[in-house]
Amino acid sequence: MAQLYFYYSSMNAGKSTTLLQSAFNYKERGMNPVIYTAAIDSRFGAGKVSSRIGIESDACLFSDTTDLFQEISSLNEEQRCHCILIDECQFLTKQQVYQVTEVVDKLKIPVLCYGLRTDFQGELFEGSRYLLAWADKLIELKTICHCGKKAIMVVRLDENGRPISDGDQVAIGGNERYVSLCRRHFKELLNM
Repeated sequence: MAQLYFYYSSMNAGKSTTLLQSAFNYKERGMNPVIYTAAIDSRFGAGKVSSRIGIESDACLFSDTTDLFQEISSLNEEQRCHCILIDECQFLTKQQVYQVTEVVDKLKIPVLCYGLRTDFQGELFEGSRYLLAWADKLIELKTICHCGKKAIMVVRLDENGRPISDGDQVAIGGNERYVSLCRRHFKELLNM
């Protein structure tokens, strides 16, 4: 039975690695997984999902105007899709999360979404909010703070490495721009 999965974490927990491993498992069994990633995140090249450990795969792109149900329906008519894997799913809109529920419910294709739960201010992303509400399965991927506790928060750094608490919700970056922390150290660093 097809289900909608939301794999979430803070940064550096291996979300993309886990996605790529899942895609490999499907391919190894002669199945056709379809990978999507956000067009807004081109750090590793447009249409690429890359892991920090060095593995990557081509991917279809989605933007906030992509009709995922329509696109996946068309792909499935051309060649059966056995699984849809979506990286950077925090950038999905509410409507797109609804569309992937339709992929699961109407097309009977499992959808595995991987992304951040919260932004650098501790607020939910739109895609994450609706995945938390509508997904069949919620799976937390874990990483650790510098103190050894589970990291559940992300701090954004300015160009001098100092934490910042204001700005647009979306600013693409990696280890040079973000640090995963436990809640205690997140609050201490931002003087909360």
